[in-house]
Amino acid sequence: MNLWESVTVALESIRSNKLRSFLTTLGIVIGIAAVICVVAIGQGGRAMLMQEMEKFGTNIFYVFVNFREGESTRLGDFREVDARVIKQVVPEVKYMAPVRYSNMTLRGNQNESSAQVVGTTADFARIKNFNTRWGRFFSEDDNAVGRRVAVLDGTLAIDLFGRGNPVGERVVINGNPAVVVGVLEEQESVLGFNSQQTVYVPLSFLQQVTRSNFIHELVGSAASKEDVYRAMDRATSIMERRHNAPAHYTAHSMEQEMQSANKITGIMTLVISFIAGISLVVGGIGVMNIMLVSVTERTREIGIRMALGARRKDILVQFLIESVVLCVLGGIIGTMLGYGGALLIAKLAHWPPLVSWWTVLVAFGFSAAVGVFFGIYPANKASKLDPIEALRR
Repeated sequence: MNLWESVTVALESIRSNKLRSFLTTLGIVIGIAAVICVVAIGQGGRAMLMQEMEKFGTNIFYVFVNFREGESTRLGDFREVDARVIKQVVPEVKYMAPVRYSNMTLRGNQNESSAQVVGTTADFARIKNFNTRWGRFFSEDDNAVGRRVAVLDGTLAIDLFGRGNPVGERVVINGNPAVVVGVLEEQESVLGFNSQQTVYVPLSFLQQVTRSNFIHELVGSAASKEDVYRAMDRATSIMERRHNAPAHYTAHSMEQEMQSANKITGIMTLVISFIAGISLVVGGIGVMNIMLVSVTERTREIGIRMALGARRKDILVQFLIESVVLCVLGGIIGTMLGYGGALLIAKLAHWPPLVSWWTVLVAFGFSAAVGVFFGIYPANKASKLDPIEALRR
């Protein structure tokens, strides 16, 4: 019996026992579907994560305190002049801005809301590539004179003032009135979720409100992606010399953040895929059990074939192919269900699934491997039957 005849016999056996074959392959179907779905969602989410993070710019870097045990950022660790010095001295640095963060209550003419207040300078908008829907971002002059102006993000502007243009309106920040001079374009953060509502004000204004010159970090933009690490090294060296604090400062780039995020999502996808793949093993055990039952039911058939000249190898190959065909059919159905599930989940989560050709190949290869591994024992048992004893049953 050649290979094609063996496959034909296997398909005929599966067709004649439809319900049993379906229940046998169910574990394989679920396992393959789960793995395909998880990998598709994981790869799609990772691709979108990278795309969203690239929008912030791969040439952005942050200078902050090198946190050691029991140590945190102190008053005086950063000064506004530090950003100006680094920008002037380091040729690889294009823009540099001091940043302070604070959570405060804001009140507009329609609503009151809690939001993150970011005190910084005009360079911050250039670093982040902000686009304004209405008005403008505040200027260096606004910061120099401590002008009470504010720039709202799109979602916060709607929350406080409705959908009209709020430029020129008054917003109260922790009891301190300021004039809205700009509204940023509405944006969605990573993976489609709205980011925290934010208002941007001149650093000098926020320092007046908080009565403190505290600064959390410096944010910079290198002249090019290739200059990022050189800019980071020189910026931290300048900070250490200016503050006489060796090893007190460190820097981190957006590219490093992307690499870390990529690694984490990859590990999560791998772990979840492994857990989902356990059902493949369970399905393989089910295939082995059913094949053992099939060997018992077809003992007389095996005896007749041996009596007509079939070799033990022919019997082994026939039952092994039947096991593999069962698992591959389960793999085909599982792949279609998995991709369909990935499309549905991705539509609800607002990011595209990404099914690569190697994922499908691995799924088919693994399902075939399960068929071989769990089909060897029943096939071997069938091939070792004594033809005389088999004919007596």
